[in-house]
Amino acid sequence: MTTTSAPDSRPPSLWPTLKNIWGFALPYFQSSEKWRARGLLLAVVLLNLGTVYMLVQINEWYRVFYDALQAKDQPVFWQQIGRFGWLALIYIVLAVYKFYLTQILQLRWRVWLTDHYMARWLANKAFYRMELARFTADEHGNPDNPDQRIQEDLNLFTSYTVSLSMGIFNALITLVSFVGILWTLSGSINVPLPGFLGGGEMEIVGYMVWAAVLYCAVGSAIAHWIGRPQVRLNFQQQMLEANFRHHMVRVREYSESIALDGGEQVERRQLDLRFRDVMGNYFSLIRNQKQLTWFSSFFSQAAIIFPMIVAAPRYFSGAIQLGQLMQINSAFGRVQDSLSWLVDNYMALAVWKATTDRLVGFETSLAHQSKTSDGLATTETAGGITAQDLTVGLPGGSTLLAGVDLNVKPGDTVLLHGPSGSGKSSLFRAISGIWPHARGRVSVPADTMFIPQRPYFPDGRLRDALAYPDPAENYTDEALREALDAALLPQLASELDREDAWSQKLSGGERQRLAIARVMLKKPAWVLADEATSALDEQAEATIYQRLVERVKQAHGAIVSIAHRSTLAAHHQQQWALRANEQVAGGPRYRLDVSKAD
Repeated sequence: MTTTSAPDSRPPSLWPTLKNIWGFALPYFQSSEKWRARGLLLAVVLLNLGTVYMLVQINEWYRVFYDALQAKDQPVFWQQIGRFGWLALIYIVLAVYKFYLTQILQLRWRVWLTDHYMARWLANKAFYRMELARFTADEHGNPDNPDQRIQEDLNLFTSYTVSLSMGIFNALITLVSFVGILWTLSGSINVPLPGFLGGGEMEIVGYMVWAAVLYCAVGSAIAHWIGRPQVRLNFQQQMLEANFRHHMVRVREYSESIALDGGEQVERRQLDLRFRDVMGNYFSLIRNQKQLTWFSSFFSQAAIIFPMIVAAPRYFSGAIQLGQLMQINSAFGRVQDSLSWLVDNYMALAVWKATTDRLVGFETSLAHQSKTSDGLATTETAGGITAQDLTVGLPGGSTLLAGVDLNVKPGDTVLLHGPSGSGKSSLFRAISGIWPHARGRVSVPADTMFIPQRPYFPDGRLRDALAYPDPAENYTDEALREALDAALLPQLASELDREDAWSQKLSGGERQRLAIARVMLKKPAWVLADEATSALDEQAEATIYQRLVERVKQAHGAIVSIAHRSTLAAHHQQQWALRANEQVAGGPRYRLDVSKAD
């Protein structure tokens, strides 16, 4: 399970959160799509202004309509019914297009952000380095579930940023539009003062406005006090859900191994533990949401009658008519809705804050990976594979190999062996240029292919899996079949267009032969093979290695192999042996001995 520290449960500072949100929002509106993005944003803003303007017109309609009812003025009554129809129609059109363009803005923003972060995640091997960083004590490590952050968190971020920012804007515009109306309609009220304040009365002008401010201020403070744990709980919920989903994906990927080992009960216990964590946190979230719902429901229901109670004395005294009372009630409702926006949206704000925090962690890790300067200098050469003063370490910081010099010339066949954990695969990764825990200078020909211990095959057509990462269209069917035949997979030659999950469909030996078929197809001059035939029988291994050696020699290249089998020595002219050289605090350190094969 991945581990990521959740945000502090203390009340979050507003400024850093707004700064982070601004940092994620600004690049889109400065990108190549900036004019379309700005145009959509402007349209949404104008439509919000239009809907608020229509609400002001409907508020004025309340006064005229209810005064006509009180006066039993039938012509004005029917006239206002017709006017309301037009007002409602215009409001509906504005509301529909406000919703539609808001969704389009959110959708286009998500597309851009997803493309932006996928490009950065896959560039410069950042996806690989971030996985390695999970196992270090680096403060920039532990970026849990980057797939979930790109797929789900970006969707939540764009959705909540657009909806909540427009909600804030709409609340402010509504407040500005209606507070003046409410102030004018409120008039003044005389409030008796207690004796210790000198007695008498104090006139409060615009008292309905002050009542709305006081009502919403108290409500917002209580809502924040009740709901502040939701930031931490929402952050943890997204992380725990992703961990649960990730483990189920692993069970699917390693289904055969788990089935052969009879590990169903172990996996069930692991999944139960993760699901129990998910449900435990979710129940905590629900309990907090229940408390907040109790308060917000009471708050919203009380707001229905609160303005009537406050304005009733002036109505019963004859200072205002029924139409004005209803207009006051409508205006108070709009002002109260604007001022209590925090109460109504606290749960959404908590999710927004948690999602932003997770994206900040992802962005920090990506930025760190892009700024990290490798101590390994890699160059392309045509003369062979060379390394000078090469040091290879582990993610934890310990050093396996130090000061290694090596040279592979055209025509060489080299077998690298050594005890498990001595750094054979890490040395290959350093030569390939992807290992971030290496220092020195490496030169590798451009025409080089690496065969990893666990080759990757995309789901889909067999021809795509064989040609990966090149497009299958680059190769003729005849070339594809010849490669399969050379790798002892003639039975697959007729299934080039079959779609399947080849990593699970094929046996271990077939997967290794399919990886070798790629080499046969692309005909590189230089090959580095890491346990490439460990799942094959000795006869198949001998046949394949004979063909591999012949091909690289014909191309005036070389092959370097990692293997534990002594039978492979017959196919290699040199041997590199990793042997323990000294014991240091982080574990044994190895040296590289070079010798000719017997």
